[in-house]
Amino acid sequence: MVVGIGIITFRLHECRSLKSKRKIVKSIVHQVRNKFNVSIAEVGANDIYQRADIGFSLVGNNRRVLNSKMDKMLNMIDALGLAEVIDTELELINI
Repeated sequence: MVVGIGIITFRLHECRSLKSKRKIVKSIVHQVRNKFNVSIAEVGANDIYQRADIGFSLVGNNRRVLNSKMDKMLNMIDALGLAEVIDTELELINI
């Protein structure tokens, strides 16, 4: 079994309130969850308007498939253009 985990850090340039931040984060989370069927949620920087940390995890039995899925997911998030990706931390764990 292989587990893929990651944290993506975003910079939200247009946010001036937590309400506008929540709208952008919910949009990203909803679209990724629907397209890739991953567990995903906001995990950090909850009180900072212009920054968001989103964590995700995947489980599978093929390391290459999970790696490819994570790459496609990051490309899709970047292509959305809702927020600037400033950092990513990805890890694949064999269990």
